Amino acid sequence: MVSTTDITHLRRCVELAREALNAGDSPFASVLVSAEGTVLKEDRNRVVTEADVTRHPEFTLVQWAQKNLFPTQRAATTVYTSGEHCPMCATAHAFAGMGRIFYASSTAQLLAWRKEIGMDSDLVAPLAINQVAPGVPVEGPVAGLDEEVKELHRLKHLWANA
Repeated sequence: MVSTTDITHLRRCVELAREALNAGDSPFASVLVSAEGTVLKEDRNRVVTEADVTRHPEFTLVQWAQKNLFPTQRAATTVYTSGEHCPMCATAHAFAGMGRIFYASSTAQLLAWRKEIGMDSDLVAPLAINQVAPGVPVEGPVAGLDEEVKELHRLKHLWANA
């Protein structure tokens, strides 16, 4: 069940994803929340602006958590994210012993949207988190928020082809 707290954190992800888009990156963003509900770290996609293919927000949060949290604290976190983790980020999440992932939109939805708006397919296999990391608890997508994320991806495609 989606709580108002979950919606609040997911909405923040969508805001940060919009910020990434406005900066010239793909619209992805994540928020790391402790077991007590404290926002520990947030980030947005920076692949283009930082010229670093690993600057996915989910990957950045894992790196931060490994440096700043004990394993038991990492296991109790929730990563809220605008879109389901890619295989690289899902692997890092699992290897770091992070907790639950809650996404606004799924990989399956992203694939359908990309096809719908005429975008090329990904360079890597678009796998769901649990295909890569079967032990990680996941929730999502969230109706309504997924449509907001879809619109950000549509805008990214339009701007890229303008």
